[in-house]
Amino acid sequence: MELLKDLLQVLGRIYTIYPLLLGVTLFMGRRSIAELPVFDYIIILSLGSVVGADIADPKIEHIHTAFAIIAIGLLQKLASILLVKSRRIGKWITFEPLIVVKDGQFIYPNMKKARYSIDNILQMLRKEQIFDMAEVDMAVLEPSGALSILKKMEKNAVVKEGRIQTITLQKLNLTGEWLETQLGERGIPLDQVFFASLDEQKNLNITIYDKEIPLPPLYH
Repeated sequence: MELLKDLLQVLGRIYTIYPLLLGVTLFMGRRSIAELPVFDYIIILSLGSVVGADIADPKIEHIHTAFAIIAIGLLQKLASILLVKSRRIGKWITFEPLIVVKDGQFIYPNMKKARYSIDNILQMLRKEQIFDMAEVDMAVLEPSGALSILKKMEKNAVVKEGRIQTITLQKLNLTGEWLETQLGERGIPLDQVFFASLDEQKNLNITIYDKEIPLPPLYH
């Protein structure tokens, strides 16, 4: 009988505490459920600990748990308001964003400060489909730990599978004849070009059908 009473009490706590937790989370706002800055991460951990202890231990006073949840929610809301009003306070309770890559080069002092290795950054770049550091104009390590990436101006595709992209050439004030002349100087027939692009200096980058390209090793 005592066990059944405790189980019913736990069940009652679950059905009363979660609506309160949901309400407090919605009150705290979107920032608390996005990629978490360090302060919000601590808040979420605290809420989880308080709710978990309340559900698992019937001896804990339920009203105390409810008060703790509301107090934690109010603390987070106050902190978010102060973050908007005072940049100095923001520096105290969260990490500053750090530039870890600029113009395709690692910024070692900032990586050391953030305690991120080369492999960490390379893995994060690969998740964004970037396998060549030269593509990166700037990469910023955000307070949440995410990597924000600004890629260099993309090259313009002028040939795809042996077909000249006339519209692209027109935008660049170039002609198909100019392109064929460039390919002829390299001894490359148009029908052998799988892909060709132009960079900002109008340098051609050409991929030939069936050409073997040595691949670099990948590191985790």
